[in-house]
Amino acid sequence: MLHRLEFLDLQAFILVAELGSFHEAAQRLHLSQPALSRRIQKLEEILEVELLERTTRRTRLTPIGTDFLPRARRMIEEYESSILGIRELATHQKGTVTIACIPTAAFYFLPSVIRGFSEAWPGIRIRILDVSAKEGLERVISGEADFGINMFSAQSPEVSFTPLLKDPFVLALRSDHPLVDKPRIEWSDLEQVRLITVSRDSGNRILLDNTLSAEGIRLNSFYEVQHLSTSLGLVESGLGVAILPRMTMPGADHDSLRARELPKPRIQRTIGLVRSNSHSISSTAQLFIDMLLERWGNSACT
Repeated sequence: MLHRLEFLDLQAFILVAELGSFHEAAQRLHLSQPALSRRIQKLEEILEVELLERTTRRTRLTPIGTDFLPRARRMIEEYESSILGIRELATHQKGTVTIACIPTAAFYFLPSVIRGFSEAWPGIRIRILDVSAKEGLERVISGEADFGINMFSAQSPEVSFTPLLKDPFVLALRSDHPLVDKPRIEWSDLEQVRLITVSRDSGNRILLDNTLSAEGIRLNSFYEVQHLSTSLGLVESGLGVAILPRMTMPGADHDSLRARELPKPRIQRTIGLVRSNSHSISSTAQLFIDMLLERWGNSACT
């Protein structure tokens, strides 16, 4: 309330200064002259200075009042521009949507949605935090990200999860590897080859290890990298094979990489939309979520 009264007091001061008359300013503001005088007096008390000299014939600015007038105008302009900014946000003319997304899903899910979203709301910026599953979850929980695209295994009671797509794991091979043309891949085929894996704290690695351990399957994890893209680079160099989500693989027309289906037990991850249970979603972010669900929401069971 205090800030609102100060704003109105500033308006009153500016109008009196511009018109040089309490009478005319009171009429413009639809106030009585005593009410207008109280506003000016209150402003002077807050600032602890005299802004106006009042005589029976005219009103003029004191030297301090002359210095303060352009500052008061800037305060009004800043206030009005901030109100305009809020209106632009409310009408989705401006704003930022921040998405915490695991890197592989960023390439798969987001480009088509961003393209349509930017055409519909060109003034809204998109900020993508391409981070690990664990870090992405933390960004959503902290409120740094409006929402996330993450794995189902990386969950917390502090978020809700909406599935978007099931992503099976495949065997990544170089095109000249002996297993490329084998009619059917068995787990026993992979016991002696060098397996390129991601670090043990990766959500993908945890999912893979847990599934194989439950079935008593032991593979030769020879190389360990931090990122799935690095493991593909090593596969392409002929250093080994990798088991990774199909989403991470390049297209079928890639010159040197091939994907083969794995035997049972089938390993797959569920990718979905992650929202905080404690932070409300901005209307701008909700627009993006609606478009994302419209594009991918029917793919959760595929």
